[in-house]
Amino acid sequence: MDTSKLQVGQSAKTQIEITSEMTTNRTGNAGDDVFSTPAMLGMMEGACIQLSDPLLGENSATVGYAVDGLRHIARTDIGETVEVSTSLLDIDHDRGRLTFEIEVTHQGNMVGKATHKRAIISKG
Repeated sequence: MDTSKLQVGQSAKTQIEITSEMTTNRTGNAGDDVFSTPAMLGMMEGACIQLSDPLLGENSATVGYAVDGLRHIARTDIGETVEVSTSLLDIDHDRGRLTFEIEVTHQGNMVGKATHKRAIISKG
């Protein structure tokens, strides 16, 4: 497992528009079309993968194993755009473990946050 290209402090940002598939509306009730917590968590995990996996060797990938302090604190509607910011907080080179801090914002206001941990695995 090659972690030589990973460094504490590496960060990335991505912007994602909220679609109806990302909402809590499973019943068809008017007003339920707001960004869901599971969709937000998926975005957070995806942002960590986008930051770390391209910096690993071609035979390695990461898998999530913990989400700590997950908070979804603000409403976001269909058509609005959120920014997902992730930063690599810690690297355990011996065990192949990565810790990320993630924030989701909308127009500069906090929507959600979490700490996410991923393990480096061999693809083969």
